[in-house]
Amino acid sequence: MKKLFLLAAIALTLSCCNKDDDHTESLPPATQTGAGTFACKVNGTSYIDTSGGYFNCYYQLVGGDYYFSISGEDENHNLLGQVRFASNASIIEEGMQYTLTCNEPQNHYGEVSFTGQLLDATSCNTSFGSMTITKLDFVNNIVSGTFEFDIVHPNTGETIEIREGRFDTLFTQ
Repeated sequence: MKKLFLLAAIALTLSCCNKDDDHTESLPPATQTGAGTFACKVNGTSYIDTSGGYFNCYYQLVGGDYYFSISGEDENHNLLGQVRFASNASIIEEGMQYTLTCNEPQNHYGEVSFTGQLLDATSCNTSFGSMTITKLDFVNNIVSGTFEFDIVHPNTGETIEIREGRFDTLFTQ
């Protein structure tokens, strides 16, 4: 009888698992309509912005140089709280791919913050990373594109792979 009770308890526990717990949901499609999406895979698990499409994105001329930045937050992700990539005093153009390196003038870079920790990491410590601008519409302020990069965890030294990234949003000028 104890074995039967234990088997029933295990079956009940497994049947109560939430699909969202494994974070394998599909990423939103790559669009170019200003849909308000930001998503990627982090070490193979889904990372989808949970702010409802109200994340910070800008492409602005400041002091004669252009600065681009976009960041997304997934409040449910177990590793990364925020994923961001940007340009520092460097233009972006539709149809162009940019290598993500360090946050220095005339460069493009990626960075992350870790869930529940006061740690950040950048693409500066790796040799893999890019973003591609697939749409840059100054009339409707739409920017869309794809991204992927690696970062190294500052405490563990583990390489974290950010892949299949896509974004489609409105930007401020």
